[in-house]
Amino acid sequence: MKLKQGSFLWYLYLDKIYCLLSLRNVKALTEYFYLLDVHRKNTLNDVLFFHFLRHITDLRSRQIKMVFDVLDWNATGEIGFEQFYMLVCILLSHQNHLEEQFMYRHSRPVFDLLDLHGELKVGAANFCMYRFLFNIQKQELKELFHNFDITGDRYLNYKEFKLYTIFSTDKSQKKGKEKKTLKSKSTLVKKVFHRVGMSQRSLLEKMRSRSREHN
Repeated sequence: MKLKQGSFLWYLYLDKIYCLLSLRNVKALTEYFYLLDVHRKNTLNDVLFFHFLRHITDLRSRQIKMVFDVLDWNATGEIGFEQFYMLVCILLSHQNHLEEQFMYRHSRPVFDLLDLHGELKVGAANFCMYRFLFNIQKQELKELFHNFDITGDRYLNYKEFKLYTIFSTDKSQKKGKEKKTLKSKSTLVKKVFHRVGMSQRSLLEKMRSRSREHN
């Protein structure tokens, strides 16, 4: 799932720690929502929603319909600004590779989103259906239920889901630190080789100049 470059959402900034928009960005998003709401009902129906996501993302038609259904909490055939705002934050977290951080910071809303039947638990089937929203691979999903289904009922309750988000965020941060360390080491090695190369050149030049003087 990717945002199309040049779309309105492309220029919004998502805070990397709290995964929320700034007040200025929220105001801009409110105006954007108002423009999309051609019927002036403070909502978007399924048709408006479909064309909106089709215009700004690479999601397939089936996926767009699935997203609308999961956001239409009251089954009214419309979504309000609250659901729209959550969707935008999910899209931006995906765009900025902050999926784990978003799930951790907003674990309760995400859990409620995946709890399609209001059973206070999330099954593997529901999670698998919407894993594209959070960039979760199938193997990761299997490991998730294997490692965090503490009760062994093949479902995740909120505490188990929250534990997963904590672990996932910690793992992601460690990977980020390792990448930074490798990058700094690579830069240091390049500098050392550059300096060694320069010193070898200067040494050769000195030897050549001395040889010329003797001749």
